[in-house]
Amino acid sequence: MSVFVSHSAITSTRTLCSSSRSFSFVRFLSIHFVHRPRFIIASNISDFMPRNQKRGGRPDQRWIQKPSSSKTDETFDAAEVKSAASTEAITNGVNRLAIAENSARSSVPVPQFGSITVDDVAVAPPHGQSNGQSSHVSVGCSPVINANSLHGKKYVYQPKSYGTVSGDAAKETTRQEAAAQTAALSRLFKKDLLENFNVDNSTYSSAKIRATFYPKFENEKSDQEVRIRMIEMVSKGLATVEVSLKHSGSLFMYAGHEGGAYAKNSFGNVYTAVGVFVLGRIFRKAWGTEASKKQAEFNEFLEREHMSISMELVTAVLGDHGQRPREDYVVVTAVTELGNGKPKFYSTPEIIAFCRKWRLPTNHIWLFSTRHSVTSFFASYDALCEEGTATSVCKALDEVADISVPGSIDHIKVQGEILEGLVARIVSHESTKQMELVLQDYPSPIEEVDQDLGPGLREICAANRSDEKQQIKALLENVGKSFCPNYVDWFGFEAADIPPRNADKSVVSKFLQTNPSDHTTFKLKEMVRLMKEKRFPAAFKCYYNFHKINSMSSDNLHYKMVIHVHSDSTFRRYQKEMRFKPDLWPLYRGFFVEINLFKASKEKSAEISKNTPDIGKNYKDGNETSTKNSLADEDANLMIKLKFLTYKLRTFLIRNGLSILFKEGPAAYKTYYLRQMKIWNTSPGKQRQLSKMLDEWAVYIRRKYGNKQLSSSIYLSEAEPFLEQYAKRSEENQALIGCAGDLVRTEGFLAIVDGGRDAEEGDLESEKVLEASSPKPDAVHKKEGLIIFFPGIPGCAKSALCKEILSGSESLEDDRPIHSLMGDLIKGKYWQRVADERRKKPYSILLADKNAPNEEVWRQIENMCRTTKASAVPIIPDSEGSESNPFSLDALAVFIYRVVNRVNHPGNLDKSSPNAGFVLLMFYHLYDGKSRREFESELIERFGSLVKMPLLKSERAPLPDSVKTILEEGINLYRLHTNRHGRLESTKGTYIREWVTWEKQLREVLFQNAEYLTSIQVPFEFAVNHVKEELKKITKGEYETPTSEKRKFGTIVFAAIDVPVADVHNLLSNIGEKEPKVKAFLEKKDMEEKLKKAHITLAHKRSHGVTAVANYGQFVNQKVPVDVNAVFFSDKLAALEVNPGSIDGQKINCKNEWPHLTLWTAEGIQPKEANNLPQLFLEGKATRVEINPPFSIIGVLQFH
Repeated sequence: MSVFVSHSAITSTRTLCSSSRSFSFVRFLSIHFVHRPRFIIASNISDFMPRNQKRGGRPDQRWIQKPSSSKTDETFDAAEVKSAASTEAITNGVNRLAIAENSARSSVPVPQFGSITVDDVAVAPPHGQSNGQSSHVSVGCSPVINANSLHGKKYVYQPKSYGTVSGDAAKETTRQEAAAQTAALSRLFKKDLLENFNVDNSTYSSAKIRATFYPKFENEKSDQEVRIRMIEMVSKGLATVEVSLKHSGSLFMYAGHEGGAYAKNSFGNVYTAVGVFVLGRIFRKAWGTEASKKQAEFNEFLEREHMSISMELVTAVLGDHGQRPREDYVVVTAVTELGNGKPKFYSTPEIIAFCRKWRLPTNHIWLFSTRHSVTSFFASYDALCEEGTATSVCKALDEVADISVPGSIDHIKVQGEILEGLVARIVSHESTKQMELVLQDYPSPIEEVDQDLGPGLREICAANRSDEKQQIKALLENVGKSFCPNYVDWFGFEAADIPPRNADKSVVSKFLQTNPSDHTTFKLKEMVRLMKEKRFPAAFKCYYNFHKINSMSSDNLHYKMVIHVHSDSTFRRYQKEMRFKPDLWPLYRGFFVEINLFKASKEKSAEISKNTPDIGKNYKDGNETSTKNSLADEDANLMIKLKFLTYKLRTFLIRNGLSILFKEGPAAYKTYYLRQMKIWNTSPGKQRQLSKMLDEWAVYIRRKYGNKQLSSSIYLSEAEPFLEQYAKRSEENQALIGCAGDLVRTEGFLAIVDGGRDAEEGDLESEKVLEASSPKPDAVHKKEGLIIFFPGIPGCAKSALCKEILSGSESLEDDRPIHSLMGDLIKGKYWQRVADERRKKPYSILLADKNAPNEEVWRQIENMCRTTKASAVPIIPDSEGSESNPFSLDALAVFIYRVVNRVNHPGNLDKSSPNAGFVLLMFYHLYDGKSRREFESELIERFGSLVKMPLLKSERAPLPDSVKTILEEGINLYRLHTNRHGRLESTKGTYIREWVTWEKQLREVLFQNAEYLTSIQVPFEFAVNHVKEELKKITKGEYETPTSEKRKFGTIVFAAIDVPVADVHNLLSNIGEKEPKVKAFLEKKDMEEKLKKAHITLAHKRSHGVTAVANYGQFVNQKVPVDVNAVFFSDKLAALEVNPGSIDGQKINCKNEWPHLTLWTAEGIQPKEANNLPQLFLEGKATRVEINPPFSIIGVLQFH
């Protein structure tokens, strides 16, 4: 998903010429470096310094003396000391950002190649102690970091010492030292460090974000509302719409060698090894013989400035997306400063300037700053959404954009023609000016250096197929020492007997108990604590930080924490919390934090307290940007993702449908892909074409593979040849497929990935609902059946409702027979029995009296509908729900209360059931992860209708605390139980006693609140009558499908002025009265019946191109006056000659050579043939009747 998506582009966009920006651009203010032997001239030195280096500086300083190369500046910070071997490379922060060709030589130390070895181990003192008091391990030439280095004190640089001893004595000394150091490491890690680390008042923690990607913001508006708001903001000059390409790959983040390499939710695996290799190779291509030096400088820069870069990693070795790339590459999508409070994301102009300085790959960007351009953009997408490829899309956007900035890599050259999509987002209105300055002052880098780069990624993976570890090692060895000095993130410390890198889960709990040593730590603890207290679906995975092994001791522990969000609902719920607590930091995607737990002396504790007296109180995150040009968060986060059908048919219809096709068969697969096309609002023509193609695909692949499922990671090995042959049959097929035949074979070099690892690719899961159906009347035909089913929870009164419907079936005013199947009375597979009943009684109404809580059941019902000619209506209990569950705790309490009060239940789930509470919690959690809005939207989109059964009174008192508490305790216990035992019953396992106690307390609490739980329910008779009325509307065709969560858009083929057909008939009637020829012609044509719609085509994408159609976008839905000048007719055609008027002073020009409105065509004649009427008139084969004065009618400009 390769997109320049800077969340802070509005809320934190920096004016490039201000001194507060994070990355300063010299030429923006016509500032020029003048290199002298000892001086640098600049207009404002603060403009060249990253945020975390500016504070306390003098903004009016003009002359900066460069430090002499013969001595070290004692005021260097820790990161500067680390590179002390080359002090000329660091000149008071100025050359941190100046990376010209003549920059200083690399000063990055080069430890032993491979994993850290015992040769790199030295001994250094622990926190606050001198040598000899106690010892811990120090590795290589990294600085010794202790607790006293925090908050202002400097690191002490201890370079590796090189003695002069030689020969056998030197070797023996080395062996002895290595053995001693290895033993020291082994002893250290055998002490159960974390278990023995006790938290008290002297215990502190320091947390530092190492890498992160943009927060995931969910638009609460529909896609249509987002479009409208974007156009409105651009039209008023408040913002600009920025559009970028979506490359098909996986997220890769890099924070330098010390900072680490990260995938979406993990590190130290094949994904990050591939990323490091590809990024290292990018440097070699761009810098040639200077590559090693630049790689080292880049690592040093990221570490010193505490920054990370995010990239889309596109490669053929990590599994298939929409098309196997021709080359393996990365494209930079974000640059982030992490060193001063909340992460700061560069704006897109800043990213481009940064990348051009370091010669890193950039994405293709378009800016739309006027109403005309932004409406044309959306129209261009709508015209191309079903057939667009990289060439046609980029060409169209180049033509309508105000600014087009080609990427440094060509999607067509490196990826191919299959384009995943586009991302459009709101950015500052100043972005256009900023981008112009960047393009002027930062020209594209020089061409790649032609050189022998050695074996490529695919060759290395092919040559190392033994196991994943071998592939990783081979990749890292080929990267080179300058970019990857050691492999500790992948293999740990192999020289000593150190345990696996994953740490005990108690790291997080101890982290939360410690005192924060700074504001960043306080805010990160606040975030983690909130997520744990609210039980958000997320994991906090901790690992030993082997980069800090040199400073590890019993009172100084270092870890890396991965914040892994399991569900998108977590982001939504967290955003909701942010609305109540605006000071919360955002929850980021790809979130990696270094944690240091340490003991501090009294003196150090006092120093921390003195330096941070108001941690968490009235603190403004550093460098908050001016709000002068900013917008509200609601607008700043507006974003819309626009995907193309040529990509979706491969990934979502073919790849993601494999499991359904092989496990459930072709019928279920057909149901799946038809539903997807309905969700996308695929045009009827494309639906027919796709259905034909996918049916052939299903037969082809099942015949070839039998019951053995094709792996989704290599699905293109089969799909691409099939698509290529299918495309060759016709031009129509070619347009459907987009591009095929350019297959890269991956079987020989596909990276080996552990089966249990979390997938890093963002779109490996089936695509969630993108868009929703537009409202339309739905009627259940009497010649087909009807299935009424219940996505609910025990206690929702479905059986009682079914009895009422059966006893009063005449109230539905439907003459079809009606019968019910009660799940508790059916032996065997219930839904198979329902399918059998449907086949026996195809024209009946069937009440499926059983809870239908998941998508697997819904798919079966969809399949029944298709195979037995039926419609289905879901009935759900009405409830407010929550961000993560469609049912509220109020509803759950009522359901449980009903269950523990009923007797003689056929399924034995009643007051005599010892684990009734557990069973209802189990059903409740079957819906977990879906908000109420998502739940309802999916049912509407699958079945076209939804009936809500009233449950609770709208005006009711809040749920009593005792009821809320007992339910929350049960939910917590349920999660503990399922985490340990999975689906095991509560009467078995570790928590038997806890369950018995909870079930008893649950009943006591519910019975104590019986009056409340009874009073908040709506009368059952009212609920039954409401459901019957809704069902009657559906059977009579009076039901209107509600608009679900997101709206879909149709495919644009042409732009036209729609004219009221009544006005056209009136016009023809008036002309007929005056012109006998016209009257005679019309009398034979039954125009009232033939002419149902009328429009004037302005431009057609096949005839005039996408851009010509898209350019009418700014006038859509606006009224246009039209003059009718004449009537033309022949024996086969009839049309009105027209002249469109103006909108807001702008003439609406028709791209057709002859503007007209087609009235009639003979059998077999295409409407486009009406274009020939003027020529036929000149040839004497048609009649023209002039209308003088012209007749004026009003139309509305629309896309079709």
